Amino acid sequence: MAPKSDSTEGIVLNFVNEQNKPLNSQNVADSLQKFNLKKGAIQKALDNLADSGKISFKEYGKQKIYLARQDQFDIPNSEELNQMKEDNANLQEELNEQRKAISEVEREIKALQSNLTLEEIHVREAKIRKEVKDMEEKLTKLREGVTLVSPEERKAVEGMYLETVNQWRRRKRMFKDVWDAITENSPKDLKEFKEELGIEYDEDAGVSLQSFIDLRQQGKKRARGL
Repeated sequence: MAPKSDSTEGIVLNFVNEQNKPLNSQNVADSLQKFNLKKGAIQKALDNLADSGKISFKEYGKQKIYLARQDQFDIPNSEELNQMKEDNANLQEELNEQRKAISEVEREIKALQSNLTLEEIHVREAKIRKEVKDMEEKLTKLREGVTLVSPEERKAVEGMYLETVNQWRRRKRMFKDVWDAITENSPKDLKEFKEELGIEYDEDAGVSLQSFIDLRQQGKKRARGL
């Protein structure tokens, strides 16, 4: 028997089906705060739905990942997929045209806003003069051999940097383990599945973990050379 739509299980089931992507109990609890549901009740609802076969789940250590049952969705045939791809291409082209039009309007607005009044010019000039004076004072101190950053401050910053890089490395490895387990027997194209879930790799965002590791090593070499 299906749970009532306004019950905790009904709300959770509807949300999992609507999202149709891997979720843990914290994801669900964060997204359903508007219903004033406690995390414990949501966890219980997820477990009951999984036990009754209404949703799927996998365990990764102490972590449980929940997913809507895929056999409840209509899978389009090749002709329907081609039509969907064509429609998507047309919509993407329209979107690009709209973005282009918006960019042109934004450029026009920016050009108009860039025309400063005489008062604004004086204010900006005073600000720039102050910045130049501050930088000249710092340069003078550096030439005189004054240390602007204490060893304690440097050590604290390096510690925060190292911890951040280590967290990045651990989370990257955790994601890879979960992703490999989820997609191991998936019939979907992994690239399309990744885009469907809104997942971005480091490379997609234009960043590299190795470059930050190398940066720290370069900093160590420079410190030894001082």
